[in-house]
Amino acid sequence: MSRTYQSLFLSMLALSVAHAQQPGKIDNQEITVEKNRRIDLPPADRIQNKIPSPKANTDTKKLTYEFQDRKLTIGDPRIQPTVLPLNATKAEVPPAFSNYLKLGAGNYNTFYGEGFYKTATQSGLGVEASLRHLGSGIGPVDGANSAQRETRIDVKGTYNTDLFKLSGGLGYDQERYYFYGYRPQFLDGNRVVPDRDSLRQQLSTFRVNLGIENNGKDQTLDYTLKTSLTTVKDAYRASETDWATTLQTSLAITDKVIALVNADAYVTQRSDQDVDNRNLFRLRPAFRYSSPALTVTVALNAVNETDKRLGINNTLAFPVANVDVVPSGNIHFFAGIDGDIVRNTLRSLLSENRWLAPNVVLANTIKSYDLYGGSKGQLGNGFTYEGKVSYARYRNFYGINNAWPDTSKFAVLYDGGIAHVLTISGQVGYSLNERFTSTLKADVFRYDLDRLEDAWGRPRATVQWLNSYTLNKKLFVTSDLYVNTGIRNKNFMTNETIALPAIYDLNLKIDYFLGKQVSAFVSLNNIFGQTYQRYLYYRVQGLNFLGGISYSF
Repeated sequence: MSRTYQSLFLSMLALSVAHAQQPGKIDNQEITVEKNRRIDLPPADRIQNKIPSPKANTDTKKLTYEFQDRKLTIGDPRIQPTVLPLNATKAEVPPAFSNYLKLGAGNYNTFYGEGFYKTATQSGLGVEASLRHLGSGIGPVDGANSAQRETRIDVKGTYNTDLFKLSGGLGYDQERYYFYGYRPQFLDGNRVVPDRDSLRQQLSTFRVNLGIENNGKDQTLDYTLKTSLTTVKDAYRASETDWATTLQTSLAITDKVIALVNADAYVTQRSDQDVDNRNLFRLRPAFRYSSPALTVTVALNAVNETDKRLGINNTLAFPVANVDVVPSGNIHFFAGIDGDIVRNTLRSLLSENRWLAPNVVLANTIKSYDLYGGSKGQLGNGFTYEGKVSYARYRNFYGINNAWPDTSKFAVLYDGGIAHVLTISGQVGYSLNERFTSTLKADVFRYDLDRLEDAWGRPRATVQWLNSYTLNKKLFVTSDLYVNTGIRNKNFMTNETIALPAIYDLNLKIDYFLGKQVSAFVSLNNIFGQTYQRYLYYRVQGLNFLGGISYSF
């Protein structure tokens, strides 16, 4: 380690001790104890971007693997980035043909364009390409100072044989936006608007992936091997290169017993003020017993994480078990325990809040255990339900809060002690003859933290209500309502804790098919016109709309 690197590292540790609750710092004691997871960037606040992108899905999996590097549904340490994530609305009616072009425009000087094309041959070779652009020339604060745009290009290919399937792809994303959550400045009584070039941020992401998987229907061993390389770079000097390889296998031992193995390797280098190498390796063998009335899964999750900058080389093992009982009909009762080390990378944190400050501190979150239980099933007459309770224990549980002294940027604050999170979730669904579907879901969270003053940036309760209706196969309507309450942040410049007002976001989208190949769409977003703040000092667009046409071929 060079003298310069040592000096920077020791300075960081000293500041961490002096300001344990200040943005971007990890408690030094936390690291000492720990020595013994659309860039896929979904737009963090892009409320006007609510038009689903229908994409033909030519892949049909024989087996849904249980053990993946997945997003957790309960006891999740990650912050949901938006009230309405990109493409969260129910998928629109698929076009009559596989390929399509879409064009649209709306207020806030918004332009939308998207195209998709695919082709396949008798030999089993398939290729598809897509291009998508969405941009708003002005925003809710000082016009062009809060503009935003995104462009995505993807090319994918597959080759199918009777025994295996090969897949690969290339992708490029670019997002441009501005740090418009600045404090008002005045000169001689007149408000001074900052120069937009000084606020600009641009994220560029390049992706390449390869994969092979079993394609035989009657083979005893099922497998999938995938590897991908993703790089992300911002307009300043931050960048990250992430090489991920996953292996998933399933072996039928008897008619009721299956052995599953999931192995993951993540090799990551992050560069900003310093260069940091951060790796994670996971091996998760499991056995599953299945019968009509009972399913039991047991596993051991062994994980090793290393971090050169933080001096971490940590290997932990977590017991994993799940029991699902079907006492009668379609009613299930389930319970289990889970544990893992959840990777936190620059890319994953930007997907939660894209206004991060430079040199943000990265550390993985250790989920020591997650005890959960609940019930799910079908009640008849089109009704389904699910309810569950989770009680999870974490180390390095984090919140995202405004940085100091620049409150227009955000830092990640970690709780180096023991944090407990109680999550109560419920969901009710209804479907009527495939013409009308409705889903109502609610989550309540309670955070019991050790060293953090509050779970900054995290809601205490969320509600989602999604609906879709099809009329005579020509008119397709979707609506959704999102509610977030209990979000708090702190301004460390004034030492003021601010409770953000409750968020109510209602959206409506209508598709009307003018013919076999042509359709028109209109989307109304944030119908209540509430210019709320999901992130402190960042007001979103008010009522906004987008309309256009689609041509399929």
